Amino acid sequence: MLWNTLCMKFKTRPVRSLVADQQHRHINIVDQTMLPFALEMRTLTSWPDVAEAIRAMRVRGAPLIGVTAAYGIAMAMTADATDDALDRAHAGLLVTRPTAVNLAWALTRIVRHTRAVEPPERADTAWAEAMKIEAEDVATNHRIGTHGLDILRTLHRQQPRTINILTHCNAGRLACVEWGTATSAIYQAHQAGLPLHVWVEETRPRNQGLITQWELEDAGVPHTYLTDNAGGHLMQHGRVDAVFVGADRITRHGDVANKIGTYLKALAAKDNNVPFYVAAPASTIDWTISDGLTEIEIEERSGDELRLLRGLDRNRMLCDFRILDDDVAVGNPGFDVTPARLVTAIITEHGSFEPDKLSPS
Repeated sequence: MLWNTLCMKFKTRPVRSLVADQQHRHINIVDQTMLPFALEMRTLTSWPDVAEAIRAMRVRGAPLIGVTAAYGIAMAMTADATDDALDRAHAGLLVTRPTAVNLAWALTRIVRHTRAVEPPERADTAWAEAMKIEAEDVATNHRIGTHGLDILRTLHRQQPRTINILTHCNAGRLACVEWGTATSAIYQAHQAGLPLHVWVEETRPRNQGLITQWELEDAGVPHTYLTDNAGGHLMQHGRVDAVFVGADRITRHGDVANKIGTYLKALAAKDNNVPFYVAAPASTIDWTISDGLTEIEIEERSGDELRLLRGLDRNRMLCDFRILDDDVAVGNPGFDVTPARLVTAIITEHGSFEPDKLSPS
């Protein structure tokens, strides 16, 4: 159910992508399927609501998916605190998005805490743990940004001019509760007065680049919007000083799964001696796998994401436009894997590390 439409001109927006209402035991999320054309909040009151929001990409970004799923368990326990209900909610939420590891990480954590107490205590325990996961997300992403800011300051000392950063997909505050991962360093650098400019790739078919552009415009960060495949061209002409992206899953050896097209940016960066940074919380590292190409499941999304385009009609009403018939075969992998050899460093809340220097301790 829609809560309300907050703004159409994007001059103001909610501080967070998710707001929990503990008193009424529900959460309010920014419906990202409506962006950048309309800013709407949606109220989720049950774990099936949460599952639908994650599956339909109303909620996007590995960290935010994990936080939202945790609240789904809390809502499930509010309705029915039995073991069977806990198992159903856990299983139903776990299958919504297979690639992003934060989903499984958050569900494992909150289910463990919830199952450890008796049923009468489970709702309160689950809500408290979900709120703790949310608060940790904010603090974690701020720390990621401080480490990224150190890198940007070093780049600026080496080249005392405007720093040009290339992004791909949305690793911004709407992909998290606050700050974002890759954008956290950008926001903190902008606030510190460091001169920078961001190249924002559009990132089809779900328009995550449009969301990044929307965020940066709102924050007053200088930027330029690009087509998906312009990044390599800019690197060849010396117009990119660094690439900053997020991640949905990182192997223990530093292979990175991120939005489809990230691998091509990493190849271009390597060929042009442009540093390629991945910013993600440590919870995104899957210590159980080593080879990203063979062990990370790549989500194949609906072909309608390619057959249809979303936009405003001549009456400025939001609608979907068909560009391909239903019988046209399409492929729509949501992610690709960037091998560790192409990654300059992985930035977590614990610091900046070369891919082969990652450690669970």
